[in-house]
Amino acid sequence: MDARFLGIADLVEVPSVAVVVDVMRAFTVAAWAFGQGAEKIVLAESLDEALTLKARHPDWAALKDGPAEPGFDMVNSPGLLQSIDLGGRTVVQKTTAGTVGALAVKEASLVLCASFVVADATARVLRARGSDGVTFVVTGEDGQADEDLACAHYIAGRATEAGTDAAAFLRRAGASRAAAELAEGVRQGVHPDDVALCLELDRFPFAMRAALEDSLMVLRPCAVPALTDEVSI
Repeated sequence: MDARFLGIADLVEVPSVAVVVDVMRAFTVAAWAFGQGAEKIVLAESLDEALTLKARHPDWAALKDGPAEPGFDMVNSPGLLQSIDLGGRTVVQKTTAGTVGALAVKEASLVLCASFVVADATARVLRARGSDGVTFVVTGEDGQADEDLACAHYIAGRATEAGTDAAAFLRRAGASRAAAELAEGVRQGVHPDDVALCLELDRFPFAMRAALEDSLMVLRPCAVPALTDEVSI
């Protein structure tokens, strides 16, 4: 598999297959939202769009980075999301990097959104698809976020060699600037367990696929094929 690792600003053409990585915290939070029962996640272009969608659909739940704000139901924290029942609901998510990265590749034939909590499931989808080329969109720090690069490198390794060991990649992510900022309270809207939850390998058995639905980029949990299955995803 030919893997490329690019920041959002480095995307000059639409990739065929894109894996958008945001470990701390957008796509860890998205996985937790599905774990808490959410049906789908709409990735919003802006905070204003998120609020407009929420106003149009009062039963939807809106989620953002940073501190709580009027109109938003949740913040971008897996630790805080653990106690919220999202059974059957639609979540609107707007974050600084993760949602931006997914929207940047919305025309790709396959868009997977990933973090360590869905790493193996994501790799299994890539293996089953058998793609020659995969673009990993490293969303944090202009493509230099070490936690996102570590996760992307790990998934790429798992997609080609199922025995790739996660330990070194998790250590690298745990030593990243984002992990330090979360642990030290530099960022707002943070739970003390956020770093540990972001580094929990394969917490969830599903991958997450984003696709355009009626002009909105919608993220849904994606069933993972058995390793011997031949599937078209």
